[in-house]
Amino acid sequence: MKKIFLLAFMPLLLLSCEKEEILSSTEVPSEISNYIGTHFPDNPIIQTVKDIDGFELTYDITLEGNYYLEFNRKKEVIDIEGLSKLPDSVIPSKLLEYVSTNYADNFITGWELDERNQQIKLDNGLELEFNMNGNFFRIDN
Repeated sequence: MKKIFLLAFMPLLLLSCEKEEILSSTEVPSEISNYIGTHFPDNPIIQTVKDIDGFELTYDITLEGNYYLEFNRKKEVIDIEGLSKLPDSVIPSKLLEYVSTNYADNFITGWELDERNQQIKLDNGLELEFNMNGNFFRIDN
C-alpha cells in the first residue's frame, strides 16, 4: 500500500520542487541581455534569478532604477514593472496609442502578458486589460 501511495504522489512531489539559481552576468542568456541593452540601456542588471517551478522556467531580472522584468523559457519578456515610466519601446504600439489617447496625463508603469491577454498598469494605479490583438476590453480592479 505504501508503494502505491508513493508512486501516485511522486510526480506531485517532483512538480512542487522549486529551484532558484542566481546567475552571474556572464550566464545571462544573450537574448535577455540584448533586450535589456536595447530598451533599458541606462539601467544595468543588478540580479538575474533563474527560477524553475515544476515544468515552468522563468528568468527574473532586477535592473537599476527599480525595474523588474520576467522572461519565459523562450527568453521572451512576459512581465515588466517599474516605479517610474516604462520606455515606450517595450509597450505594444496599440496599447501605447490607447493610453496616449484616453489617459494623456498618465504613463505606464507595468505591462504583463499571459496566455489570453495583456495588462498595463498606469501611474494612477489603474489597470487596463487588452486582448492579444491589443484591443481594450476592460478596466481591472
